[in-house]
Amino acid sequence: MAINIRKLPKEKYVMPGNAACPGCPETMGFRYLGMALGDKAVVVIPAGCSSVIQGMWPRQGWGLPVLNIVFAAGASAASGLARALRRRGVDAQVVVWAGDGGTADIGLQALSAAAERGEDIIYICVDNEAYMNTGIQRSGLTPYGAWTTTTHRGKKEFKKPMPQIVAAHRVPYVATASVGYPWDFIAKLRKAASIRGFKYIHLHAPCPVGWRFDSSLTARIAQLAVETGMWILYEYENGRLRLNPPSNRLLDPSKRKPVEEYLKLQGRFRHLTEEDIKKIYEEIEANWREIRAMLKLQELEEQDKL
Repeated sequence: MAINIRKLPKEKYVMPGNAACPGCPETMGFRYLGMALGDKAVVVIPAGCSSVIQGMWPRQGWGLPVLNIVFAAGASAASGLARALRRRGVDAQVVVWAGDGGTADIGLQALSAAAERGEDIIYICVDNEAYMNTGIQRSGLTPYGAWTTTTHRGKKEFKKPMPQIVAAHRVPYVATASVGYPWDFIAKLRKAASIRGFKYIHLHAPCPVGWRFDSSLTARIAQLAVETGMWILYEYENGRLRLNPPSNRLLDPSKRKPVEEYLKLQGRFRHLTEEDIKKIYEEIEANWREIRAMLKLQELEEQDKL
C-alpha cells in the first residue's frame, strides 16, 4: 500500500511537553498511529510507559481519545468498547496500545480470548523488550543475552514468538513493524483498519533508557535490527505469509549486516561472550529457516492449484 506523504494528517497526535524520555520510540509510534488512522482511532492503553507519557489528568499528551485500563485487561476492555461504539453507530477504530509485558505476559490471556472471538479491534504490541516503566525487568519478549535489572548476567531464554502465537489463532491479519520504518507501519495500520475481525501488529520499539544507547540512535538501531535479520518485517494475511522490504531481500544470510553492528551500540549486550553471539546468530537463522519453510510450502500449494 503506497503512502502519499502529502495526504497524511497534519494534526499533532503527540503533544509537545509530554513526559516521554528523549528518543522514546513510543511517541514515534503513536505519532505514526495518528497519521495512519486519524481521528477515527480510539486507544486503549494498559499500564505501561504510555500511561505515564500522557501526563496527569485532566490534561494528557496524546491527541486521541484514550481509555487507561489495568495491565491484564487491554484486549478485553477494547472488545467491550468496540462493541459499545458499534452499537451506538459511532464510526471508530478501537486500538490497543500495549507494551510487551501487557501483551506477552500479563495480558496474554485477554489477548488470546479476543483473538479467538474475532473481536473487531487492532491490537498493537509496542515491544521495547522489557518492563521499562517499572524498572527494566525482563519480560517474555526480552531477547537472549540482554541485561535487565532481573537478568544481571543476561537473559538465558529466547524471545517469545508472539506474532506466530497470535497467527495460530487464525485471525485475518498479523504483521510485524518497526519504528525505524514508519511508512511500512502506517501502511500496515491502514490495511488492518480495512479488515474486519481481530488484527495484530507487533511494533519493534528500541528504548534508549532500557537498552543503554544514546537517545539520538533510536531509529538507527531499529533499522539495524531489521538489516541484521534480528527483526523480520512480514505480514500474515488470511494465513498467507509475505515478507516486506527490506526483509524480503534478506533470505540470503550474505545480504544481512553482521549482528555485532546492532549489538555493539547497546549497553545491555556489553557483557556478551563469543558463545553468546554465536547463539544469537543461531536463533536468527532458526527464525529465517521457519520463514523459508513457510514460503516454500506456500509455493508448493500454489503449484498444486495449477
